[in-house]
Amino acid sequence: MERVVIALVVVAVVAVVAIVMQRRKPDVPTSGGGYTIPSQLDRNDFARPDAPWLVAVFTSASCGTCESVVAKATPLDSDVVAVAEVEVGAAGDIHKRYGIDAVPTTVVADADGVVQRSFLGPLTATDLWAAVAELREPGTLPPGGCQSGS
Repeated sequence: MERVVIALVVVAVVAVVAIVMQRRKPDVPTSGGGYTIPSQLDRNDFARPDAPWLVAVFTSASCGTCESVVAKATPLDSDVVAVAEVEVGAAGDIHKRYGIDAVPTTVVADADGVVQRSFLGPLTATDLWAAVAELREPGTLPPGGCQSGS
C-alpha cells in the first residue's frame, strides 16, 4: 500500500511540473512567417500596361534563385503577355508599394491588374507556363492539372 501512495505522489508531482512548464512556454506565432503577395496591381506601374496579361517577377540582385525564375518567365513575353522583372535595387518603390517582403515573388495579373496566380520562391517553367496558358484559355489543362510524366 505504501508503494501505491508513493507512486501516486510521484505521478501528481510530475503532472504539476508538466502543467507549470506548459504555461511557461511562449505562444507559437500565429502568422506562420507569411509573406505578402499583392492581390491587385496598377498596370501603369509596369511596362506595356495595354497587354492583356502581365507576369511580374519581383527580384533582388542578391537573390540566387531570382535569375532562374526570370529566365523561366522571359519566354512568355509576347503580344498578349508582358513580362517584367522588378528588381528591388532599381524599383524599390514598387516593392514597397506592393508590400513585397520576399523574393522571388511572381504574380500573373490580368488586364485590370487583378492577380490571378502567384508563386513565392522558386518555380518550374512547367508550373508558370501552365498557369498562364490556363488563365489565357481556360480548359487548356486536362482535369486535375498538369501531370508530370504523362
